[in-house]
Amino acid sequence: MKARGFAVLALTSLIPGFAAIEPARAASFDGPWTVVIVTQSGNCDAAYSFPLRVSGGRVVSTGGAIFNGRISGGGGVSVAISSGGSSGRASGRLSGASGSGRWSGILNGARCSGRWEAHR
Repeated sequence: MKARGFAVLALTSLIPGFAAIEPARAASFDGPWTVVIVTQSGNCDAAYSFPLRVSGGRVVSTGGAIFNGRISGGGGVSVAISSGGSSGRASGRLSGASGSGRWSGILNGARCSGRWEAHR
């Protein structure tokens, strides 16, 4: 698996618009996470892996990508990601020490989509 800006693209957008975050419950997801993004459609690399951090229910980049997203108290994930000319959105759910969902975006001009998985 490759750690690249595409992974940034995929998790860059965990879809905004979730209900208000319940701070105590959202904080239960705080800490470091590893995210693997798998391409299922489009002309992008097969998979990407990268680290990120959740702090106070917010998704925070630990690399070169810009993350803008939140984790709801119930574990709902909504994130937008950008890096250079790549951008994307991801949504899904965390539960305990793992999570999964769907992503889509444009990486270096190629439109791609697929699934993501996260673990602590």
